[in-house]
Amino acid sequence: MEYIGIDIGSTCAKVAVLDEDENILHQSVQPTGWSSVDTAEIIKNMLLEKGICPETGKVVATGYGRVSVPYADKTVTEITCHARGAVWLHNKKDMTVIDIGGQDTKIIILENGMVKDFAMNDKCSAGTGRFLEVMANTMALRPDALCELARKGKYVKISSMCTVFAESEVISLIGQGEKKENIAFAVVNSIADKVVSQCSKMNVGAGEVFLTGGLCECGYLQEILEQKLGSPVLTGSECRYAGAIGAALCGRNI
Repeated sequence: MEYIGIDIGSTCAKVAVLDEDENILHQSVQPTGWSSVDTAEIIKNMLLEKGICPETGKVVATGYGRVSVPYADKTVTEITCHARGAVWLHNKKDMTVIDIGGQDTKIIILENGMVKDFAMNDKCSAGTGRFLEVMANTMALRPDALCELARKGKYVKISSMCTVFAESEVISLIGQGEKKENIAFAVVNSIADKVVSQCSKMNVGAGEVFLTGGLCECGYLQEILEQKLGSPVLTGSECRYAGAIGAALCGRNI
C-alpha cells in the first residue's frame, strides 16, 4: 500500500509518498498556479508516470487547495498535517511548529505529539513567503538571494507591517541610496519580527522550535528567529514537505 500526501498551498504544491514502513518513496514540489484543480490533475499524471497509482493507494489532501483534489480519499487541515509531519521529521513530540507559508503563517504548539494550541495569521501577507517574494521582486533579486544578502547587512528598519506600505518603504530606501544588503536585512528582520510577535501571543516557551514551509531553507531567517526567540530553531530542506508527509501519515488511519 502506498500513502500519498498532497499539500496544495497558495504558492506551491507538495507531494510525499510513503510505503507501509513509512519510507519516503517520492517527494516533489511545483508551483500551484492559478487553478488548484489543474494542479491536482498534473500531480495525478505525474504520480502515474512514476508508477504510483492514486486509485490503489490512500490519498489525503491538505492545504489551501485540498478540496480541489477529486481523487483524495480524505481531506485534513494544514494544522493537523504539519503537526504530524513535524513529529515524524523531528522525532519529538513536544515542540512549537512555525509554518511560514505563501499567504499565511501558523504557530502550532504540540504536547505529547498532539496539537495543544495554534494561531494563524491569514489576514495579512506580512511575515509570509509572499511578503519576501514582493520585496525580492522590488529589489530585482530572487528570494533566496535576498536572504543570503541580508547576512551582510546592518540594522535598517522597515516600520510598516503592511506589505503594500512596506514595499513603498523599500522603494524609498532604494531611492535614498541605502545599501542593498541593509535593505535585505530589514526585509528578513521584518518577517522575523512578525513571526516572533505571533509567538509571543501564544506564550511560546524556551523549548525547541521547528520551522516548516517555503522559507525553511532560508538559513539566515532561521538564525534571526533563534536570536529573537531565545530557542533553537530546527529546520532543513525536507521540512517544506512537512504538510505533505503529515497528510500521507494520515492516510494510514483511513
